[in-house]
Amino acid sequence: MKVGPGHFRTLVAREGVPFILAAGGLSAAMFWVSPPIGWVSLLLPAFVVNFFRNPPRAVPPGPPGRVVSPADGKIVVAGPDPASGRVKVSIFMNVFNVHLNRIPVEGTVERITYFPGAFLNASFDKASEQNERNRMSIRTPSGNEVIMVQVAGLIARRILCYAETGENLSAGTIFGLIRFGSRVDLDLPVGTTLAVHLGERVRGGETILGILPK
Repeated sequence: MKVGPGHFRTLVAREGVPFILAAGGLSAAMFWVSPPIGWVSLLLPAFVVNFFRNPPRAVPPGPPGRVVSPADGKIVVAGPDPASGRVKVSIFMNVFNVHLNRIPVEGTVERITYFPGAFLNASFDKASEQNERNRMSIRTPSGNEVIMVQVAGLIARRILCYAETGENLSAGTIFGLIRFGSRVDLDLPVGTTLAVHLGERVRGGETILGILPK
């Protein structure tokens, strides 16, 4: 299924609708059992709606080669990767963050590879190599390769990616999500100038993470 313009212009991610309906049904049943319990149970559908929310985002103007955050969350890695020599940025998403994922740079999707794996806490560095994950390689108009990896977390059990090989996508385009706690890693070219630091909170589709080399 290709990522099309306007495909995700909804208040909540469509994949969340069954979960929202199930949570709402359970809450309604609790009202039948006991009104006080029913009122408390409303927290469940409220949590599910909040998890699958799809707030409007606008990519800020900037120079060519800007890297837009692919996710909401906290920066847990930012700097050179000793293993590859490239630049790595990792964003940890807790259950209260928006979980829709966005394309970080304008470019063409060259490869998409899925890896089965474990479900360790996504805040751990080893999760990038051991957890279930989906790897996407994007080639920018200037020839830079940007690699993005969706990493499942401790309670995440489904990685969704709608992008397809050969698609030309704009920065900020929604292309997928990870359910219930997760992480997104970016592998950026040598010479990328970062504009974020460890511990910083970022917003998908809005925060500029850095500038690619020319």
